[in-house]
Amino acid sequence: MHSFRAAAVAAAAVLLVSGCEGFGEDGSSAGSGPAASDGRAVSPLKNPEGTKPGLAPVTTDADRAAARSLIARLTAKGRGPKTGYDRDKFGYAWMDTADGVPLARNGCDTRNDLIRRDGQNLRFRSGSDCVVIAMTLHDPYTGTAIEWRKQQASEVQIDHVVPLSYSWQMGSSRWAKSKREQLANDVLNLIPVQGRANSAKGDSGPASWLPPDKRIRCAYAVRFAQVSLKYGLPVTTADEAMMLKQCEG
Repeated sequence: MHSFRAAAVAAAAVLLVSGCEGFGEDGSSAGSGPAASDGRAVSPLKNPEGTKPGLAPVTTDADRAAARSLIARLTAKGRGPKTGYDRDKFGYAWMDTADGVPLARNGCDTRNDLIRRDGQNLRFRSGSDCVVIAMTLHDPYTGTAIEWRKQQASEVQIDHVVPLSYSWQMGSSRWAKSKREQLANDVLNLIPVQGRANSAKGDSGPASWLPPDKRIRCAYAVRFAQVSLKYGLPVTTADEAMMLKQCEG
């Protein structure tokens, strides 16, 4: 955990220099216009385990061709019923004990792992190198910068790229609970994003919802495909077609 203590010290140094402007008295996000890239976001094609920050656009012809080849490996089938779905069947939220996924059993819950991965200017709760109480997030879905603090937790939500109820309808209802816990806590399937965008998405597949920022849509399709392929989940025909469309040259 020494690296996280170092991150805390570095974050504190930044805040001493820059102050805390941007954290309004109500904790609301600052800035609603397009945000410049934070320079840290990584293309999903170069981040197959999801351990690196962000979701950078897929832009070159070669990378778009690679993206289409990846998406074409998916299996398509109809979406089944939601009967029997319950979030608890994927384990309690943000458990640190879902073995078999990156960052499991590191002493920090999944939500804070993701905030530490993608956030900048991190501020930690006193005495902790896990619990983040304030940060700057460059949201890939909307292209905006969010100045967040814990008192307004819903401003940033952790999106399951492949929604859990979507996975249930596509076959995870038949999995062992341990595998469902992996899907729910695998950093490959998790991205901190603007809360309103995540709420608008719900349990939609790519045919029904895509990130508002068009620049990121191919990258989002790639990440959706990566998760689906890793867990052997099919997607609907309409979802696959939409994913391929986002990565056309």
